[in-house]
Amino acid sequence: MREDARVDLDAQDDTRSGPEPDAGGASSADSLHGGEPLSARTAAALVFGSSAAVLVVELVALRLLAPYLGLTLETSTLVIGVALAAIAAGAWVGGRVADGTDSRRLLGPLLATSGACVALMPVVVRGGGEVAGAGVFLFAAAAIFVPGALLSAISPIVATLRLTDLARTGSVVGGLSGVGTLGAIAGTVLTGFVFVTAFPVSAILVGLGVVLVLAGVVVGARLGRGGRSGLVRTAPPALLVVPGLLGAVWGPGSCDVETVYHCARVVQDDDRPTGRVLVLDGLRHSYVDLADPTHLEFDYIAALASVADTAFPATEPLTAYHLGGGGLTLPRYLAEVRPGTRSVVSEIDAGVLDVDVDRLGLETGPDLDVRIEDGRLGVERIAAASQDLVVGDAFGGVSVPWHLTTREAMTEVRRVLGPGGLYAANLIDFGPMDFVRAEIATLRTVFDHVVLLAGTDVLEGEAGAGGNVVVVASQAPVDGAALGDRLGGRVPDWRLLAGAELDTWVGDAMVLTDDHAPVDQLLTPYPTPGRPG
Repeated sequence: MREDARVDLDAQDDTRSGPEPDAGGASSADSLHGGEPLSARTAAALVFGSSAAVLVVELVALRLLAPYLGLTLETSTLVIGVALAAIAAGAWVGGRVADGTDSRRLLGPLLATSGACVALMPVVVRGGGEVAGAGVFLFAAAAIFVPGALLSAISPIVATLRLTDLARTGSVVGGLSGVGTLGAIAGTVLTGFVFVTAFPVSAILVGLGVVLVLAGVVVGARLGRGGRSGLVRTAPPALLVVPGLLGAVWGPGSCDVETVYHCARVVQDDDRPTGRVLVLDGLRHSYVDLADPTHLEFDYIAALASVADTAFPATEPLTAYHLGGGGLTLPRYLAEVRPGTRSVVSEIDAGVLDVDVDRLGLETGPDLDVRIEDGRLGVERIAAASQDLVVGDAFGGVSVPWHLTTREAMTEVRRVLGPGGLYAANLIDFGPMDFVRAEIATLRTVFDHVVLLAGTDVLEGEAGAGGNVVVVASQAPVDGAALGDRLGGRVPDWRLLAGAELDTWVGDAMVLTDDHAPVDQLLTPYPTPGRPG
């Protein structure tokens, strides 16, 4: 054994036989890298808080990116991958730095700088989404990576400052790792169940940034070997919170209302004084004419209305169940042209319903029951054979709730339809239309009759074609002639596809099941700007 190694071990033996830990859990002996070790409480608080903050940033980033990338599997993969890369990089760099310097002076600036980066996230991501198009990936990656790495560097630094002898390495590192995991769990639970429900996304990030900056100021003053110098080092990042706050409130991408699931805005139609467009996550989701519920601006809504008009006798009231609400354009239409129609709507986002009531003049009541619930769970509450019409309108942009596309979900829809009942769904796809083909193949395993309503450009496979299409499924034959005539009168560039022609168009598309429904991969995520969602 080398002599210098024996000297080091002897020094550690001396440390172990030295003074007892104080009441706060710290030994009065110096840490292995010089200076007083952190107390157990301070170390636990730093690791717990920084780990919690990383998970808050990761989860909130998913909602921040939704207006530009959609709530898709790819978006989740991007955010999780970048966050894990940030954690790995931060831990590695933090460990290297901790071994080579007196890192007490770094903790305050690290916290304050990470807080400034978190507070700036809404500005960076939304600004990137507005000006960079597909480059929002780079803006998003940077916005997540930088604060994640800074926060993740804190744990190895704290571990180094807690170590007083090598015999306690396992208990110190293992204990701090456990505390960090508990912090991550706390950040996850609080974000999912409290923060996102109670606060807008921008408020969560700016608020977290302020907390981290204040923590950095306090830690810098107490541990920075000189309170004034610690405050000086944390002052620049603290000032960056101000533009973050201003940008979150008045910057690009701001919303009228931030709901739990959406950035919502209501825009007046310049060509129609009573027309209002509900914009969710940057997509024109619904059009409502406050004075005339029969005005159907979007082609797919006109197609859905044409299905109801031709499948049932005129003015006859219906029982209708709607998977997805949005602006509730179709329920309003049915109530107007078929007085006495009873509609039940499953809308997952309570904030959207609030916008409908406050900004779009919606009035609920016995004939219009809007339930805040997931559509898959909602359809299970509907009595068997009780509905004339089930409308699927829960898809927006490239965000597809896959559990509403599967054979099992469609079996539930068939269960609630009465004799002669119809299922009509708005679907969205682009490029090769693989998702729509798969959904039609899935419907054909459940219903005896399926037809497709779509624009001529989509059906003929023109390059870049895509957007909204409508599928109709029933156990009884669909009156294609009447439906085609009615559709042509409203949307001249749409037509109906059925029978052998539809067989050829669908080809050997896969059937979607609860066990295998890769809708995010089937749906080509290149929507045309301005198309309704």
